[in-house]
Amino acid sequence: MYKLLPPSLMLTGLAVSSPLWAQNEPASVQALPTVEVSAPRLARELYATPAAVSTVDQETIAQGQQRVRLDETLVGVPGVFIQNRDNFAQGQRIAIRGFGARAPFGVRGITVMVDGIPYTLPDGQAQLDAIDLDSAERIEVIRGPSSVLYGNAAGGVIDVTTADGRENPGTRLRVEAGSDGYRKASLQTGGSQGDWSHNVSFSALNVDGYRDQSSTEKYLLNAKLRRELGSERALTAIVNLLENPRSEDPGALNAGEVASGRHQAAPNSLALDAGQNVDQQLIGLQYEDLSAGPGEFYLKGFIARRDFEQQLPYVGDSRLGYQRDYMGASAEYHHEIALGELPLSYVAGVDVARQDDDRFRRNVNAQGGVGEQVADETQTATSTGVFAQGDLGLTEQVTLSLGARFDRVDLDVNDRYLADGDQSGERTFNEWSGSAGLSYRYRPRHQVYINTGTAFETPTFSEFANPIGGGFNPSIEPQKAWNREVGTRGYIEPLAMDYDLALFSVRVRDELVPFDEGGRTFYQNAGDTNRDGLELSLGWQLADQWRLNSALTLARYEFDEFATPSERFDGNRLPGLPEQTWVNQLTWEGLAHRFATLETQYVGDMVADNANETEIDSYWLVNLRVGDGWQLGGDTLLNAYVGVRNLFDEDHYANVRLNGTFGRFYEPAPGRSVYGGLEVRF
Repeated sequence: MYKLLPPSLMLTGLAVSSPLWAQNEPASVQALPTVEVSAPRLARELYATPAAVSTVDQETIAQGQQRVRLDETLVGVPGVFIQNRDNFAQGQRIAIRGFGARAPFGVRGITVMVDGIPYTLPDGQAQLDAIDLDSAERIEVIRGPSSVLYGNAAGGVIDVTTADGRENPGTRLRVEAGSDGYRKASLQTGGSQGDWSHNVSFSALNVDGYRDQSSTEKYLLNAKLRRELGSERALTAIVNLLENPRSEDPGALNAGEVASGRHQAAPNSLALDAGQNVDQQLIGLQYEDLSAGPGEFYLKGFIARRDFEQQLPYVGDSRLGYQRDYMGASAEYHHEIALGELPLSYVAGVDVARQDDDRFRRNVNAQGGVGEQVADETQTATSTGVFAQGDLGLTEQVTLSLGARFDRVDLDVNDRYLADGDQSGERTFNEWSGSAGLSYRYRPRHQVYINTGTAFETPTFSEFANPIGGGFNPSIEPQKAWNREVGTRGYIEPLAMDYDLALFSVRVRDELVPFDEGGRTFYQNAGDTNRDGLELSLGWQLADQWRLNSALTLARYEFDEFATPSERFDGNRLPGLPEQTWVNQLTWEGLAHRFATLETQYVGDMVADNANETEIDSYWLVNLRVGDGWQLGGDTLLNAYVGVRNLFDEDHYANVRLNGTFGRFYEPAPGRSVYGGLEVRF
């Protein structure tokens, strides 16, 4: 099933992991401080959670990092693969167990939550450009189908929590500079007084870019204001503002262009000045009552506005844009009762959301001149979901988890451009999802679990595009997934080592797969696909000052049944996905704030097209981060740090365009790059 890793990688992995099974924990060891996860909506202790869940703390997010893109933070999470860190116009592409890899831009099949607000729209797509990593305190990742929890998502959940001022109060001012014209400044201030607490974070980013036509200018504000309303009740307001006046798109190159100059942009990208601009505002309001009768009640609402315009790198109907109104709300009730003599914890709730996109598209000639309008329509998506999930304690060690959800997703297009006929249309999907899991905590710090669940993923509006005319593609349907998973996690006291191992098998029906036609990307249902794999993460405190973290993924992603009128792809690999990744981070922490982290990243080979005719070689990357801090007097602290990415100047690709037209698969990544920063805290 799996291709072998290089021998050196396999031997090193065995050397690291073999002590895991050779040690027995003393019976006298007591439980560590409780680690609680909340991304599964039903908050519970990690060792009672029957699912593959990873958590990333604030130190990992911030220490020596640029805090610009999610790959910096999530690189150490097994099962997660992120591309496209250097093309801000297209955005990062995130895949969890292979879900999401099909997206040429943005995120598909994965629910992205920030402070309880869904950044994933009702039609299933998400943007990451408004996530503020400067104020992020915690990120939880659920690896695997999660429709029971959040609806229209087959791949998993990324849940970001930002600061509200109650912890780590004070002010931080940071400036950074680096290779390829990288400049960033950020200011964060927060604290609490009486019943009030707040945190405000502002950042300004400018990047010239490694390639031609790849500069970016971006400003981001994230603010939270919390008011305690007496015992067990609170109200929180959230404001998130994004201004991105320029993100250029260098486009994809063919093999000949890569050989002649990795830094160059695609000819059409230069000729048409490809890129985008974005302006977005979001406001949220959240109420919590931790003593609502015998349980807890949470009520959340938000409204957002996004103005977007983009020039794609091809001649034709390539100038597009929209004005989006997006709003939603959720209500949850958490309760603990006794079912007979057995304890039951449950959550029940409802989610509603609506997006209205007023969209246009215009023709562009070879000289970049914008011509007549060729599309004018309103796209409306409405989603409603009702869910319940419960944990039943069968014994002190065994917990049974069950969940169910019903979703209704309505997609509607109102066409106002009638020169090519009325392309209006609508589709409605009614979907049930279910999950069942069993957790056995056989020692206080050791757990095994098994779970299964179903999930669905509708085509987004852009994926409903009809290659033979306007309106909805009548032949495209949602994809359905069935996930099976067995896992174990724990902490070995004599070795000071924590481990997390998951084996998964996912069967997907009607897989959504992209193909290119005339420079545009369209989608079709590709029959069935299989995803099988192993995910292992280890954390080993070698000594007081030394820690090793390792994350290994071995998987197989393949088409089971997939045919076009002219070709069959049965048994082929899914494009755009490595089947082996291995990340190691060795960190030394000295006195005060001194640290150094050496990071190695192995990415296995992949294919770029459904036919598996274009292969992308595997590669190793080595990154280094070092820093120190000095107390300047009182509460003032100065931190300085330097980072080197791709230390050995390895040629590789930041992104692979799937099934690229005219052989344009490749977006080269930078060679060796350096950045440094200064931060003052007071």
